[in-house]
Parts: sequence; C-alpha cells; structure tokens
Amino acid sequence: MYFVVLSKLTDKGAETILERPERIKEVNAELEQVGARVLHQFVLFGDYDFVNVLEVKDIDKFFKKLVELNRRGTIHTTTYLAIPVDEAIDILKK
Repeated sequence: MYFVVLSKLTDKGAETILERPERIKEVNAELEQVGARVLHQFVLFGDYDFVNVLEVKDIDKFFKKLVELNRRGTIHTTTYLAIPVDEAIDILKK
C-alpha cells in the first residue's frame, strides 16, 4: 500500500535539523525498519515542511511508528492512503 505523509516541523524539530540535517535520513531509516520504504521525499515551502510518498508493507507497524514520531514533539503529520490510478481503475471495473 502507498501513503502520502505531509509533515510540519515543530520549533524543536526545526532546531534539530538545523543542528543535524542528517536526522532527516535517520527518520527514513527508522521507517524502513518497520517495512515502510520512502519512495519520494521533498522539502516544501508553505503550510507543510515535507511531503513523503511511502510504500508500506505492514500498516499496523507503520501506524505505531507514526504515532511514536509525532509523540517525540518534533513533527506533526497528516497521512493519506494513496491508490495508484491503474489499481483504482481495476477496482472500479470489478
């Protein structure tokens, strides 16, 4: 399954990545440990700071990791299920 995750940094999160920009990639590695592979990641200018497209194998583990990441107080996330268009068309044809 695919998910789009929009992230907003808190003041604490902004401070963390200013001091250690590599922390961004460390979080990606944490997600991979629970079977969520970051396919695309972009920095945004606007209401959100990052957008990530992930492929997720285990939704339960992914959900738990997202809650843990939010609990740390460095980011707030908004997460959407994403269905590839070809899959959506197949579903609609059934």
